[in-house]
Amino acid sequence: MQIQINTDNTIGGREPMAAETTEAVAHALRHLSDHITRVEVHIEDENGPKGGQNDIRCMLEARLKNREPIAVTDHADSVQSAVHGAAKKLAALIEHTLGRADALRRAERT
Repeated sequence: MQIQINTDNTIGGREPMAAETTEAVAHALRHLSDHITRVEVHIEDENGPKGGQNDIRCMLEARLKNREPIAVTDHADSVQSAVHGAAKKLAALIEHTLGRADALRRAERT
């Protein structure tokens, strides 16, 4: 599973933040990695230097094998919180998507 990080120019500490983000996403999706080819991470500060509550947005887009891409978004006060929130949402969505596909295959066989 490849993880690609994209940020806007207001997000600081890119190298350490990219390493932490990669680790958090890989950890949250490790049990699903056989089904994922790539995850794109998009992080931006929606208010820029003005600040504000929950102004950090993390959007994760997962490219699943033999399926359409799926995406989730989370907002938080920090990059780390937004990444962790989005990773949890993405793991749940992938589990749901794969589970639903398995159920449909089982139903077609009966």
